[in-house]
Amino acid sequence: MPEPDHNRPSTFAEVMGLEAHGPDTWVGVSPEYTWGRVYGGQVVAQALYSALKTVEDGFHPHSLHAYFIRGGDSKEPIRFEVDRLRDGRSFCTRATVARQSGGAILHLSCSFQRDEEEAEIQTARMPLVPDPEDMSKQTTGWPWIMERRSMMTYPGAGKSLGWVRLTDPLDDDPALHVCGLAFTSDTLQFPAARSLHPLHVPERDHHEVFIGASLDHAMWFHRPLRADDWHLYEWECRGLRGARGMTVGNLFGADGSHVASIAQEVLLRKRRPVSD
Repeated sequence: MPEPDHNRPSTFAEVMGLEAHGPDTWVGVSPEYTWGRVYGGQVVAQALYSALKTVEDGFHPHSLHAYFIRGGDSKEPIRFEVDRLRDGRSFCTRATVARQSGGAILHLSCSFQRDEEEAEIQTARMPLVPDPEDMSKQTTGWPWIMERRSMMTYPGAGKSLGWVRLTDPLDDDPALHVCGLAFTSDTLQFPAARSLHPLHVPERDHHEVFIGASLDHAMWFHRPLRADDWHLYEWECRGLRGARGMTVGNLFGADGSHVASIAQEVLLRKRRPVSD
């Protein structure tokens, strides 16, 4: 990947530098991605951050649900329009639409809750995996903003694993960290789906065989986190049908804490020969 254009954001904090454009409306810009389209996790993170700007202090996101409507153009600013659906004493709800000149590219709904002192029980257990520091040779893509160290996914496994973190240290603002986790969340799921496909091919060749895209996305946040620390993504594909794959996952801190659950439906369409 070439060096980023320094006239565009090159760190996560810069990506989150949204500019106010009227009531409950913000505009953000994108880094320069080699594949041209906006990375989906970026739009989710910016949309969530826009919604966070409209809630009172003390409310923290506990879930989000998003639809990727069309691919975004990384060269064009994105406008985020927030709708205040409900303000309650314990919960509040927001909806954010991300738009570019071609129309809406993402619709996100999210819910926020005040902290409550109630029972806390964790049943999800982190699998036994190598420490991220022992996997430097498995670093894949993203030499800036985000770093991934993924494990081999074998044909038929239906699962994928990998460590992910933001590369630049963040301050202690919890809103930035939860949005940082949202930024990293649109990654490592495709190998789980592709491994089940009869046309499973090596990672380096999958773009020549498949058309892939994220379709919809949901997250549930369970515990406080730091997005600039390593988190383990554990993905499982529940099946393929109609060129769609259903993937679900758990996100663990390096200490084994279950910080979030995640689900995403992906497009996995076999490329058709171009007709004469």
